[in-house]
Amino acid sequence: MNNKIIIESLSMDLLRIALGYHKGSVKMASRFVEEAEKRIEEVDQTKIKPNFIKILKKLPEALSQKNSNDIAEDALMYHTLCKNYAKHYC
Repeated sequence: MNNKIIIESLSMDLLRIALGYHKGSVKMASRFVEEAEKRIEEVDQTKIKPNFIKILKKLPEALSQKNSNDIAEDALMYHTLCKNYAKHYC
C-alpha cells in the first residue's frame, strides 16, 4: 500500500483517538489505538524521512500512557504531524 495513504489513515485514526478520549468514549478511542498501532507497522520506513521515523517510534509510547487526557493531547499533536508529513513529503 502507498505510504501516503497509510500515513493519512494513521492521521485520521489519531484524530479519532483524540476525539474519543475528549468525549469520554474510551472504548472507541481504545479501538482506534489498536488501528493506529497496525498502521504504524504498515509504513515502509525505507521510503520516509529519518525525522518522521523518529516520530513513528515515539508514537506507541505516547498512546500507552495512563492518563487519557495526555493521550488525547498527544494523539492530536501526532495527527497534525502525520497530516502535514503526508501532505508535503509523500
